[in-house]
Amino acid sequence: MPKLWTNTLEAHRSAVREATLDTAAALIAEHGLRAVTMSQIAEVTGIGRATLYKYFPDVEAILLAWHEREITRHLEQLAAVRDQAGDTRERLEAVLDAYALISRVSRGHHDADVAAFLHRDEQVAQAGYRLRAMIRELLTEAANDGAVRTDVPLDELVSYVLHALSAASSLPSKTAVHRLVMVTLAGVQSADDMTRRWGRG
Repeated sequence: MPKLWTNTLEAHRSAVREATLDTAAALIAEHGLRAVTMSQIAEVTGIGRATLYKYFPDVEAILLAWHEREITRHLEQLAAVRDQAGDTRERLEAVLDAYALISRVSRGHHDADVAAFLHRDEQVAQAGYRLRAMIRELLTEAANDGAVRTDVPLDELVSYVLHALSAASSLPSKTAVHRLVMVTLAGVQSADDMTRRWGRG
């Protein structure tokens, strides 16, 4: 098969898959997981049911694929934010801010059935490990630079940060989210860094 034809075919398949994920996510958000059918998704997407079944066996499989895509995008977004920031403290703040904003935007997108279903997704656990590793690395770097306290075990600081930022899902604005990040950072800030930045111990 000619390379151009292969590339075109792959692009078409990718477009169909992306459209299916987006359509299914929108329908599930509007109607709930139990109310959405493969026929609905096929109709709204504009593809035949037979074609849709070539890609996914059922609605749950589509939802899992969508969830995996969103998790990957979020982790890539956090990595990009980390790599674009300045010193170690700025990188930590930028990543925590981005993570908190993602948490806020994601709130209310799922009904109870969807939330329970996605909670069982293995991707959630894997993403959690990767997120903790990223935060741990950033805290370690900042601690080595004297910006983060070292009198508390690092894993406890990671847990503190993640639990504190979980409150972002219920905040009313981006401004409130940023305030939460600042308060969270203050909790891990070293006394020396506080003195340098604010002139007090």
